[in-house]
Amino acid sequence: MLDIREPILAKDGPSTYQHPLCRLKRSQWWILVVLNIIFLIVGQAAAVLLGWFYYNKGGNSKWMATLVQSAGFPILLVPYFFLHPSDESHGLPTPPILTLSAIYSITGALVAGDNMLYSIALLYLSASTYSLICATQLAFNAIFSFFINGQKFTALILNSVIILSLSAALLALNDDSDKPSGISSGKYIIGILTAIAASALYSLLLSLMQLTFEKVLKKETFSVVLELQIYIAVVATCVAIVGLFASGEWRTLRGEMNNFTSGELSYVMTLVWTAVAWQVCSVGVAGLIFVVSSLFSNVISTLSLAVTPIASLIIFHDKMNGVKIIAMLLAFCGFANYIYQNYLDDLKTRKNESDDD
Repeated sequence: MLDIREPILAKDGPSTYQHPLCRLKRSQWWILVVLNIIFLIVGQAAAVLLGWFYYNKGGNSKWMATLVQSAGFPILLVPYFFLHPSDESHGLPTPPILTLSAIYSITGALVAGDNMLYSIALLYLSASTYSLICATQLAFNAIFSFFINGQKFTALILNSVIILSLSAALLALNDDSDKPSGISSGKYIIGILTAIAASALYSLLLSLMQLTFEKVLKKETFSVVLELQIYIAVVATCVAIVGLFASGEWRTLRGEMNNFTSGELSYVMTLVWTAVAWQVCSVGVAGLIFVVSSLFSNVISTLSLAVTPIASLIIFHDKMNGVKIIAMLLAFCGFANYIYQNYLDDLKTRKNESDDD
């Protein structure tokens, strides 16, 4: 199991450079982790609820819902330019531009496809069902992390994967009595399948992002994390714009705005704040990958998805039947298993440090 207090990036050879995280005190490290956790949980929960609000109030463009998940990337330029001047390369070579271009292009295209899958799932599912099914991403990421990032399995991690898989299975086998009005059984099943597919692809992207940090970028600063997010978002946004015009959905946007039940201003603000929320979430995701690991980042994302149904119940009065309650409790149990494993790892590390002293 990877110690969560150790930076994920490793050197290929001897170096006198000390990673910035190594110079942080334990309390400072935890403050950084908690800050990124807040960004991820608040950003993701707000984005999911706003996305469901868009569809529920008359929005119907899947490509627009896909576009706003990446179009807010200019917000990241503010912290990027603030942090970038203070970064130092420490003699590390810059990866070839063709290599970086290929990584950004392929990853950005995959992100756009993943965003589309999420958009379709949210269109056909209630916010609570969508969130609980997407919690399966932790199980997928544990598998991808094992094969791609060398993440070790423990009994608690395996137990967490099994519990989360059971949670998703319960929802998949549940009757469709809680599906949104006007959604057929066939579309409801499509929503479940696309949510699972999106979760799997998202988990793969997290592991690939961690691998990119380790093997390609090797510049261990947070501005590099933001830079990766910005370039990927630019590509994903371009793909979504092409899809919006190629599909012809752009012709329906004026009608959507006029017919949005909450008003035109609400329509615009819903899209704007959805874009902002997704970028806040992306900073938290990338930050946790940088500070901890892709698996830990996905665990926190899973916690957010388990919390979102509660927020949906309070804000939108979403239905919460017995099966969904059990599924949510299982999601919390899966999260608790993983957090407890990290607690044990932390205790072990503390003991080793005291023995060395």
